[in-house]
Amino acid sequence: MPSPYRALFDTPGTKSFTAAGFLGRMTLSMTSIGIVTMVSLLTGRYGLAGALAATVALASAVLSPQVSRLVDRHGQRRVLRPVTLISAAAIAGLLVSAQQRWPDWTLFVFTACAGCVPSVGSMVRARWAAVHHSSPRLLHAAYSWESIVDEACFIVGPILSIGLCTSWFPEAGPLLATVFLVAGVFWLTAQRATEPPPHPREHLAKGSALRSRGLQVLVVTFVATGAIFGATDVVTLAFAEEQGHQGAASLVLASYALGSCAAGVVFGMIHFKGPAARRWLVGVCAMAVSMIPLQLVGNLPLLAVALFFAGLSIAPTMVTTMALVEQHVPRANLTEGMTWTSTGLAVGVAFGSSAAGWVVDAAGAGRGYLVPAVAGALAAAVAFLGYRRLRPAPQREGTGADGRGTADDRQEQDSGTGGSGPHGPGDTGDQAPARLA
Repeated sequence: MPSPYRALFDTPGTKSFTAAGFLGRMTLSMTSIGIVTMVSLLTGRYGLAGALAATVALASAVLSPQVSRLVDRHGQRRVLRPVTLISAAAIAGLLVSAQQRWPDWTLFVFTACAGCVPSVGSMVRARWAAVHHSSPRLLHAAYSWESIVDEACFIVGPILSIGLCTSWFPEAGPLLATVFLVAGVFWLTAQRATEPPPHPREHLAKGSALRSRGLQVLVVTFVATGAIFGATDVVTLAFAEEQGHQGAASLVLASYALGSCAAGVVFGMIHFKGPAARRWLVGVCAMAVSMIPLQLVGNLPLLAVALFFAGLSIAPTMVTTMALVEQHVPRANLTEGMTWTSTGLAVGVAFGSSAAGWVVDAAGAGRGYLVPAVAGALAAAVAFLGYRRLRPAPQREGTGADGRGTADDRQEQDSGTGGSGPHGPGDTGDQAPARLA
């Protein structure tokens, strides 16, 4: 392992919470595609499958930031365990209702209730921020490591979920995702030594972290970015079915995640100087351009190659996003701020998967890849329009009693590392989700 990554785990407890986080966030890469696969196998209706995937994403977009805000106030253990059990019960209800062919509205009710699933990736990143708060370079490597973990989930998760659904029984993928969620969250919250301390109400920013203008730009851009991911998953599954190899869809999607994983490994080893906002803008534009070749592929091998190269821009963009979150969100609201980026992705996944499902039903899988192309263009447009709000500020919001930050904070900002106080390296990335877990 390269030395920047090896140094991350010198602190006791870091290996354990990383492993628990990996297990817990597997649900992100397995649940949505598992629901699409399950419903398409049981009903043959991709429109319904995409609408259900959109419902769970939208429900998560509404509920997850509130869960993270409670975590900032009360701590991870007190909040995560009960909401995880609620989400697990709702997914169990969804599986039963799908298997028993209950009316469609019952599927939507259970899917909406499952949206309170916590953002496990944000919880792990908050632990890294607490452990390596005094070393921006290590924190950059930590966030890059988390992007690698995210993509590893997206390599393994779809293969497991689609493979189990198609070879065992249709409900198997979402069922295993739920088991991973419960096991991972309870393992993570059992580790009290590395849990970030809760912040009393008076230390939290007034109102939501989303009041930050910079965070608003990131979230809106990530709505369009999430649409890329959601649409790509649904259309790839349908394309593989049209080619007569539905089970191969998981391998094709794994190549997408593999490209991102490879880029994340390299990105974490580089020490950047200059504004993180500029790298973020380049990354978003690269994701948009990478959707163009998908319109030209005619078979699964070529699709896998195109998706691998498209994935190269994902992890660096996600890594940089977390650095920008830390520049624009008060420290006491860090978990909530990180979750809002996941929320933007979740909303985008909802729109993307739903739109892709309807396009596939109406015009076939080949036309479906127009959806992520349009989403990529929208993401680039929003990033350009909002770029000015992401430029480094002369002071970090909410970093001290007077809001001006410490001398070390200002020194790091002046150094051009992209840092923003003890939580801010030049860059970072949660996943997934829809790639931020």
